[in-house]
Amino acid sequence: MKLANTIKCQKCGTAVPEDEVMMTEGKTLCEDCYFDMGHKIRVCDPWGERSKKIFRESHGLTGTEGLTDLQKGIYELIESQGKATRQQLQENFSLSATELENQIAILRHCQLIKGRREEDQVYLVLWE
Repeated sequence: MKLANTIKCQKCGTAVPEDEVMMTEGKTLCEDCYFDMGHKIRVCDPWGERSKKIFRESHGLTGTEGLTDLQKGIYELIESQGKATRQQLQENFSLSATELENQIAILRHCQLIKGRREEDQVYLVLWE
């Protein structure tokens, strides 16, 4: 029995059978990293923010109404601490960097949280 040749994923380092490798943006990736790269929501997106604002207003949603439990949890943690780093949120909620960025983007589009630089660190804070 011949073993399939493997190629190392350029993002996570996993050995992937050659016939299961995904290629994107000149990188050789495993399936998980390929999907991770393709499912990013832009944080700074004026149209995304405008669309979300119109949607929430038209449905009478305020505050954390209409958010997922995860989004509510992120918002509430930031609210209780006054601020949080991406690293703190990632560790607290066991999220990949891409999934965390997507959740932050949604909360940003809802005008619930924003980034604030303090010295050389960026914190997520309530929109206010």
